[in-house]
Amino acid sequence: MSPLLRRTDRKKPTERTVTLVGKPGCHLCDDAQAVIEEICGELGASWEKKDITQDEELYRKYWEQIPVILIDGEQHDFWRVNPQRLRKALGG
Repeated sequence: MSPLLRRTDRKKPTERTVTLVGKPGCHLCDDAQAVIEEICGELGASWEKKDITQDEELYRKYWEQIPVILIDGEQHDFWRVNPQRLRKALGG
């Protein structure tokens, strides 16, 4: 069966981790953090913040897209966070 058609068990929001990749002094990063805190707080998902200026690999990969939002290490969004889209992606 095609992997696209195969059903997979969805993780519960409490089993997900959202990562905000940003930098200090970035107003878009602050806006993204507010949305992430709210949605993760509602759903019980954990979240973390990574400073792009302290990680060379993140800097190379995402510099022109910050803030970048990852869910379980996979890129979900960048620049702005849509609360409904994040909630849906987390299974809420």
